[in-house]
Amino acid sequence: MAAMTDTTATTAVMGILNVTEDSFSDGGEWTTTDRALAHARAMVADGADIIDVGGESTRPGATRVPAELEVQRVVPVVRALHAEGIATSVDTMRASTAAAAIEAGVDIVNDVSGGLADDMMYRTVADSGVDYCLMHWRAQRFESASGRADHGQDIVADVCDLLPSLASRAEQAGVDADRIILDPGLGFAKNADDNWALLGGMRSYMTLGYRVLIGASRKRFLTALRPGPDGAPGTPESADDATAAVSALAAAAGAWAVRVHSVAANRAAVDVAHSVATGRGPALPEGWRARRG
Repeated sequence: MAAMTDTTATTAVMGILNVTEDSFSDGGEWTTTDRALAHARAMVADGADIIDVGGESTRPGATRVPAELEVQRVVPVVRALHAEGIATSVDTMRASTAAAAIEAGVDIVNDVSGGLADDMMYRTVADSGVDYCLMHWRAQRFESASGRADHGQDIVADVCDLLPSLASRAEQAGVDADRIILDPGLGFAKNADDNWALLGGMRSYMTLGYRVLIGASRKRFLTALRPGPDGAPGTPESADDATAAVSALAAAAGAWAVRVHSVAANRAAVDVAHSVATGRGPALPEGWRARRG
């Protein structure tokens, strides 16, 4: 088992780059390589440590795309970002896509199925030596994140039971324990109360012995906090302030990284949490005063 999480380490910010046509928040915005790279660079300028490149949506109601199309979407972006020295992860459930991204220089395979959608994934990751993120998602078909699975009476206990078992399978296949990252899977076959309970139990995941990724960005349970004038749920972007609040809480709990759409506010959130945890932060010279233009 890997070392315990260092709660004084700065939480990384993973910027989401969906090179898809149908993602729930920004599908269709970054479908060309040039536009995707421009957005990735902008996120890095805003403070992203890692760019998570995804070529297949798992939004509610999604259907899977052909493997060849997924590879065509993600590999040119990963290769170009790697050449620029930018750390990347690939959001995929397919071992073939993971292998193509690994060849292109990806640093992390981010598998929302936890290795259950493709029985070649563990070996592919093990042979490569890249980091591997396993997410909690109980599903018979790994396609759409909609619906709700049976998690028993305690969703946190279910996450703390399934994720270590998936990590153990990965280790048995040859993945080094210190390369494994766990994700509780907010929004995947879970209702709003499940998601809030999972956030309340974040410190439980930090005791499992692996790094932890929290991905709450623009999820429906957060948009519900900001209804429109007619009472309808807000837009995905309306949840950016709540997402930053979650990022601060996740960083305070010891999360290794947060996965977000809007980078700048979440960078500030995790930096504040780090300064509070360590009792240290950057300072301005004595006598400096803000100047108004």
